[in-house]
Amino acid sequence: MNKFLIVGLGNIGEKYNNTRHNIGFEILDFFCKKNEADFEVGRLGEIANISMKGRKVFLLKPTTFMNLSGKAVNYWMKKENIRIENLLIVSDDLNIPVGKIRLRAKGSSGGHNGLENIEYTLDSNKYSRLRVGIGNQKSNTNQIDFVLGKFNSDEYDLLLSNFDMIADALNSFIFSGINETMNSFNN
Repeated sequence: MNKFLIVGLGNIGEKYNNTRHNIGFEILDFFCKKNEADFEVGRLGEIANISMKGRKVFLLKPTTFMNLSGKAVNYWMKKENIRIENLLIVSDDLNIPVGKIRLRAKGSSGGHNGLENIEYTLDSNKYSRLRVGIGNQKSNTNQIDFVLGKFNSDEYDLLLSNFDMIADALNSFIFSGINETMNSFNN
């Protein structure tokens, strides 16, 4: 059976709920619910697994905090014997407008601490990532305060309106691979 690991990046704790940096968690929550699955507390994260037409898909929300996400990713890849080409990381991106997504088969962390730690832990940047736009910060806002801040209601409504499309992109990754998914969903 082909196995996949889809990781949503975020920080644990109520104070981080609905913040820009936690969009990866929210997308996985949506995808999990859409597939009628539930997260359970596992080692280094909350984990859900879904069977989809001969594929086993593990959804992971690391409980290690953003800057140590690689530890959880590495653990679950080894535990479930998942190949790096079947790994997809869902994260926020400051450089993409709210409501837009960008998929890549490999690349730099772009200064994202969670992606940096995953790259360091896996000793590779050759893993797929789906970056979700959280908008550009206002010049008078500290970057950390911005990413740990909450979306305004218009931004959040725009994001939510794209969750079905993002779920379709996750399905495409699972069934068609990263290249076809990039061709179909990069906007």
